[in-house]
Amino acid sequence: MQTQSADSTQSSGGSLMVAWQLKGKRVLLVGGGEVASQRVEHLLGADAHITILCPEKGLSSTTKQYINANPHRILYYDRRFTGPVELHKMDLVLTALDSPAVSREIVELCRKAKIPVNAADIPDLCDFYFGAQIRDGPLQIMISSNGNGPRIAALIKDKVRASLEGYEGLAILKIGQLRAQLKERVPEVGGAIGRKRMKWMSKICNEWSLKDFTVLDDGMIQKLLDEGWEKNRVPTFEEISGGKLSPSSLDIPNSNSVEKSRLGGLNLFVPIANFVAGAVVMAAVILARQRWYVTYLRLHCYCSPQYQNVAIKVWELREECPVVHLLHESNV
Repeated sequence: MQTQSADSTQSSGGSLMVAWQLKGKRVLLVGGGEVASQRVEHLLGADAHITILCPEKGLSSTTKQYINANPHRILYYDRRFTGPVELHKMDLVLTALDSPAVSREIVELCRKAKIPVNAADIPDLCDFYFGAQIRDGPLQIMISSNGNGPRIAALIKDKVRASLEGYEGLAILKIGQLRAQLKERVPEVGGAIGRKRMKWMSKICNEWSLKDFTVLDDGMIQKLLDEGWEKNRVPTFEEISGGKLSPSSLDIPNSNSVEKSRLGGLNLFVPIANFVAGAVVMAAVILARQRWYVTYLRLHCYCSPQYQNVAIKVWELREECPVVHLLHESNV
């Protein structure tokens, strides 16, 4: 079996992907157009204190809305960048200007002051990139082309977003609450206890589904810690929920999962779908013999509540299955 050496597993020229904590940090944004408004959105989401320098006529409508809605977070000056004095006490600088020359001047001043800087649309001047981002509560995903193709990064972002189910952010939030309460019980950092805590949390995350975590409340968290952590085991969701079914067993499709779940899900779905398809084909044959002209044969499904997701999945097949939407013109 061929193996790779340690120095050949990664190509060079990439960026160090980090989650930069900007809470309470001072950020200077020079510019106020559409690109600047995107920067403001990201900075507000990171709880930064923002200073914007831009003549009022250069502000986009979105940037104006951000300024008006966040007076306690955004300090706005109706003027251009004037020089090194603007960088005083700044932790980060961003430029979003139409003039590459002015951006280069600001970047050079930042280099001298040892302040990280990003110049929009000038990759070779940037200390860091923003990339295409997905945000769902505590979940953040960034796709970076390292300045080579921002549009391609955005297209990949759309594909990644479509693959998510829509509840991952909530699940992570609940896992964070569980982790925080466990650390209150066992506050030790490092050592054998710290390793045991990390191992137990990993087991919980591996054995429970993300959808199970979305319904955790304080009572369930305490029970999980009592029955799980204290007894060095991983209880099932049903044990902790008092016998309630796991949300993952319901498997009701949502807006992101409908496309990929059309032929997946419950094992019960396949025989039911086959039965329905067979019945519809038989009906089509009978109609053909009777020389009836069938415009649309519509399928109506009803089943008991526990099998509603089967009905949903069968109904979703109506556009893909030729026997569900049937146009028959033979012998007419």
